[in-house]
Amino acid sequence: MKGKAFRHFCTITHHKLLVMKYCFRVGLYKQGLLHDLSKYSPTEFKVGCKYYQGTRSPNNAEREETGVSLAWLHHKGRNKHHYEYWIDYGLGLQKGEMTGMKMPIRYVVEMFLDRIAACRNYMGRSYTDHAPLDYFSKGKGHYMMHPETEEFLEYLLKMLAEKGERKTLRFVKEEVLPQGEDFKLHQS
Repeated sequence: MKGKAFRHFCTITHHKLLVMKYCFRVGLYKQGLLHDLSKYSPTEFKVGCKYYQGTRSPNNAEREETGVSLAWLHHKGRNKHHYEYWIDYGLGLQKGEMTGMKMPIRYVVEMFLDRIAACRNYMGRSYTDHAPLDYFSKGKGHYMMHPETEEFLEYLLKMLAEKGERKTLRFVKEEVLPQGEDFKLHQS
């Protein structure tokens, strides 16, 4: 178990440092520092050690064995860069139904950077700038994500796949984040 605990610690720390590096590159310093700190809490860390595999999230293994991932429920409820954090009862046409709420731009950006880092972390040398889009595309149609949030995330993932990391991060830093919540994909 000690070996798995050390490897899990290294994996989550490497991931956290990657996301921090990306956040710093686009100017999200506080989010970079605070990203995924809950993974070090006993609720999440113990599960991560027990189900550590190194090639995918331990939460998936916990879910497969027990039917639910308590570590994931804890994690998503404390980290605003996960779209699942933003699921709530809808209003209007979706009144009373669970639905995805629109995420603030800075958290969509952090989610995008998190996906890059997760793919890099688990894929190692086989990572390409197309990998995060491929992962996203496998679940498309099954996400309970606000349509504008999903469209923006997919836009960034496609830009990454087509134009590369440097241009995409520059776009985020120079075009997206300065506008904040006023940023619109489709300017009129």
